[in-house]
Amino acid sequence: MSDASINASSTAHEAVREDEAGFGDYFALLKPRVMSLVVFTAFVGLMAAPVGVHPVIGFCAVLFIAIGGGASGALNMWWDADIDQVMKRTKSRPIPAGKVEAGEALSLGLALSGLSVIMLALATNVFAGAFLGFTIFFYVVVYTMWLKRATPQNIVIGGAAGAFPPVIGWIAATGSMSVEPWLMFALTFMWTPPHFWALALFMRSDYDDAGVPMLTVTHGRRATRVHILVYTILLAILAVGTSFSGIGGPVYLAVAVVMNALFLLGAWKIFRRDEDDSEEDDFKAERSFFKLSLLYLFLHFGAILAEASLKPYGLGGW
Repeated sequence: MSDASINASSTAHEAVREDEAGFGDYFALLKPRVMSLVVFTAFVGLMAAPVGVHPVIGFCAVLFIAIGGGASGALNMWWDADIDQVMKRTKSRPIPAGKVEAGEALSLGLALSGLSVIMLALATNVFAGAFLGFTIFFYVVVYTMWLKRATPQNIVIGGAAGAFPPVIGWIAATGSMSVEPWLMFALTFMWTPPHFWALALFMRSDYDDAGVPMLTVTHGRRATRVHILVYTILLAILAVGTSFSGIGGPVYLAVAVVMNALFLLGAWKIFRRDEDDSEEDDFKAERSFFKLSLLYLFLHFGAILAEASLKPYGLGGW
């Protein structure tokens, strides 16, 4: 064989190898940024529960909840591969980028779903495992397969799936329900619409191109701005009111007052802007509000965790 043939063969082999999926590509299917939110809120739900949990059991609970969240992400990417290919924000994901086959994502998602549900049930209790299974079903079937492409209220109803982890964490610790985990659920549920609608305001062309009936597409940006303000007002009432519940306290109240004042101010700025203002500064206020929304949820759940950590020393709560 000539040197030219050997070089050509080597080059072709390297090209094929470069196109092969690596660990990072499969890990990206699990939506690690979303998974980090799942892990954190589930951990807070576990720690805020009024019972002690063995560290190993707690670690296993959070791990399997995280795997379940990752499984949901893989199944979501499998189903949404067609629209992910169209949207600028998602076209570099493993499936549209050609790194991972859709069938591989489906197999991975199903395998991890079964593993996470069974192992969580064995590590903690059957109720927690079953609730994790319901959460995966809700996100994949109810939201991804049905509501996402059917109604502009997609993100409102679908937000419930992302709000379940603290409830699962609480159930893993206690084996039962109570008001407190549902307050954490409501906090995430009410936060989700203004968070995503702010993103949709400066990413509307993506949803237009993909044919996803986001509120900005079906009702326009003006209506979206109104919805953001209304939901932010309701969220602020809920968030501050949670201060006086079993998971609240002075630390949480201080965080809630400051963050919700900033969040309301941001929503008001968005409400007052017209499209000329937004286009002129490339949606500066909307982008700022979106970034603030990420900090908003982290600090609220961090404050709940702080209250739970202080209670054994007689310092947390009222």
